[in-house]
Amino acid sequence: MPEMTFTVRWPDGSTQSCYSPSLVMHDHLVAGEDYTVADFLTRTTTALTEASERVRAKFGMYCTSASEQMQELERAGRTLDPQSLVRVLEMNPASLPGES
Repeated sequence: MPEMTFTVRWPDGSTQSCYSPSLVMHDHLVAGEDYTVADFLTRTTTALTEASERVRAKFGMYCTSASEQMQELERAGRTLDPQSLVRVLEMNPASLPGES
């Protein structure tokens, strides 16, 4: 799996180096790039929404891990808490069964 490491810049000027194992993120984030937290949250929410919609279209239900990740993203955006962002990135990727 290709490495997905990037930097998130918080409003207070601090930065957070992040790694995401989720292939879902690879269409929306570029390895090695810097993102503002707002841009990161927007891109990641889009990626998770698309993944969840693919699961729903194929199996008739939403992807639970994508839903959990989106809740953590909302918390990270609301509280500007870097630990919420870490919890999102450490969760299992929201991918279709059988994909690797």
